[in-house]
Amino acid sequence: MFDFSPRPEIEALVTQVRGFVDAVVIPREADVAAEPGRLESVRAELQQAARAAGVFAPRVPVEYGGLGLDWRDSALVFEAAGRSLLGPQALNCAAPDEGNMHLLHAVGTAQQRARYYAPLARGDIRSCFAMTEPAPGAGSDPAMLLTRAVRDGDGWVIDGDKWFISGAQGAAFAICMARTDDGPTLFLVDADNPGYQITALTPTLDHAFPGGHCEMRFADCRVGADAVLGEIGKGYDYAQLRLGPGRLTHCMRWLGIAGRALDIAMDYVNRRESFGKRLAQHQEMQRLVAESAIEMHASRLMIWQAAWCLDRGQQALHETSMTKVFVAEAVNRIVDRAVQMCGARGISEYLPLANFYREIRGFRIYDGATEVHRASIGIRLLREAAKGSR
Repeated sequence: MFDFSPRPEIEALVTQVRGFVDAVVIPREADVAAEPGRLESVRAELQQAARAAGVFAPRVPVEYGGLGLDWRDSALVFEAAGRSLLGPQALNCAAPDEGNMHLLHAVGTAQQRARYYAPLARGDIRSCFAMTEPAPGAGSDPAMLLTRAVRDGDGWVIDGDKWFISGAQGAAFAICMARTDDGPTLFLVDADNPGYQITALTPTLDHAFPGGHCEMRFADCRVGADAVLGEIGKGYDYAQLRLGPGRLTHCMRWLGIAGRALDIAMDYVNRRESFGKRLAQHQEMQRLVAESAIEMHASRLMIWQAAWCLDRGQQALHETSMTKVFVAEAVNRIVDRAVQMCGARGISEYLPLANFYREIRGFRIYDGATEVHRASIGIRLLREAAKGSR
């Protein structure tokens, strides 16, 4: 019933991606660490190298210049790319662009695909997804949406504040969620629109994100009727269409970082001696390695099963929520163990583990905090149980 072996061509592609990341991407990490302002230029250089290597845009359809992979195959490739924080950027499969491309391809008009999707798929531009708002607006509860869009002739006027909008600085456009009289609606807003304003760059724990996390304001922001993405009033449905797979691709990418952290830690304890023998010969080190390997394995299987559901055309909200909760917490534990196994060297800048540790913490919050997903999972299960007991 279950066949976990990848097709030969996908197995070869995963090997190719991992080789590309190891040989081309990882050596550039030091450049960005030394000078964070070079992230954009390094990203562009790595994308050009990925095109030349034939590993660019794994999820993008072939007719748009990508590899056209399904979700199950993408799980293997995204994990290989995720061994470096720069890997998904190089392959153009990083958030928020990957999720925005998925949404634009699914519900965009032919004109919207030509104007927004095609250059995004080529890596010519970046984008952002403007849904989260400062309190008391929408956060974990999207029903609290305050940003408004009202009709004005043939077009719309959007007004509202957004915050923690990842990748906003330098983005060519935003997909903005706003409340209309007919319900929440998504709008495509160009960055050169006079009403599109970036008001602050939020200082955060993580640093390896092109465009940072920004506060934004849509002030008397006028857009045409052709700016509506999908149908009016279906913004929540489209957000779920984007966020479900988006949660899963986060899991795929961050699992790659967890695997690399474990590899680094195992290499260290195999060489370091303490109390008369190698650290690897101490039972506690063996326990830490085993626990991380078990969680890697369980995470991978959950990702594959949720990807299988998506490939079957299911929305898979339950599966992606459970996977996001488990993998986000597992990745944090795996990287934490790796830091602990390497001791003082683990928290130094001589190894990339300290950087991994800093960057992964947000994974338990964005695209739905762990606590919110747990509540949603419990609600769904209890409702089903109540139906069965009647």
